[in-house]
Amino acid sequence: MERLTGISTWVWESPLTDSILPGLLAKIAAMGFDAVELPLENEGDFTPAAVRESLAGNGLQPFVVGAMAPGRDLVAADQASVERTQAYLSACITMASSIGSPTVCGPFYAQTGRVWRMSHEQRRDAYAELRRNLHPVAARAQEAGVVLGIEPLNRYETSLINTVDQALEALGPLLGNGVGLALDSYHLHIEERSVAAAVRAAGEHLVHVQVSGNDRGAPGGDQTDWKGFLRVLDEVGYGGPLNIESFTADNAAISIAASIWRPLAPSQDQLAERGLAFLRSL
Repeated sequence: MERLTGISTWVWESPLTDSILPGLLAKIAAMGFDAVELPLENEGDFTPAAVRESLAGNGLQPFVVGAMAPGRDLVAADQASVERTQAYLSACITMASSIGSPTVCGPFYAQTGRVWRMSHEQRRDAYAELRRNLHPVAARAQEAGVVLGIEPLNRYETSLINTVDQALEALGPLLGNGVGLALDSYHLHIEERSVAAAVRAAGEHLVHVQVSGNDRGAPGGDQTDWKGFLRVLDEVGYGGPLNIESFTADNAAISIAASIWRPLAPSQDQLAERGLAFLRSL
């Protein structure tokens, strides 16, 4: 199956701003990518008009992703924090709708890096709280014609949703109603006993896929069974993009958040080019 191949601007920059957009998106298009992930870290970092202008003529399909920075929580948090998080996610939805992104994806349940132990009962209650607090955001997404792609993260970045099975349990009736699943090959290879079984379990709810090597660098030349991964994506009928998500070690905030302690390629441009060439070779 032919599918879009994209890349996150996080490979080069954080945060993404109006002033950065034109040159960076032109470079991404010139490299040969079909799509671009635009991380809206904070409302106002970039504007719909600037995105549309930067996209004009380069043929890139935009995909909005969010970031669960400190203070963004939908579970085990005070009401003010929940409301701020809901407002932030609503801003991401508005951005997506304004620029033609079909999805808004990210770990939209708790601050990335926040972990705590839970009993079975506490986890059950946390999932119920997540559904309550995510429900109005999902309704807003449906109204806007956008799907929220909820992303499981590895155990070092969250203790709430690590696997596809946990995501299915947590989201329950919200799935298919403004909510789907976003999967990242990096997290899948840490947490799932079988990546193929996890993708099959996600099935029709899979709305977005991010890829990187098992070291968080470019896909290809790593331990991942990439042909098997693409086969199971075809098997479940996934028609969305394959977007490379990696990060620059040159930005202190993002390198700490993503635990990027060393360069993952001779340059960020080479990381992008090698990843694209490999994905196209498949």
